[in-house]
Amino acid sequence: MGLGDLAGKAQDALKTEQGQKAAGEGLDRAADAANNATGNKHSDHVNQGKDAVSDKLVLGCDDKKDQKN
Repeated sequence: MGLGDLAGKAQDALKTEQGQKAAGEGLDRAADAANNATGNKHSDHVNQGKDAVSDKLVLGCDDKKDQKN
């Protein structure tokens, strides 16, 4: 299994409600870890980055076609 296969499986997983929920929870945990590591000194940037990734992955949207890339 190559990297392309893995990427394809990840993209397929994000098309499911369960996959989007897991990705969102992972982003939340990563942002929390970054904020804890920095003592919340950079929380605005961390949250901005989290939001950008969430938007790119189109988390929380029922149909990706409704979002502009």
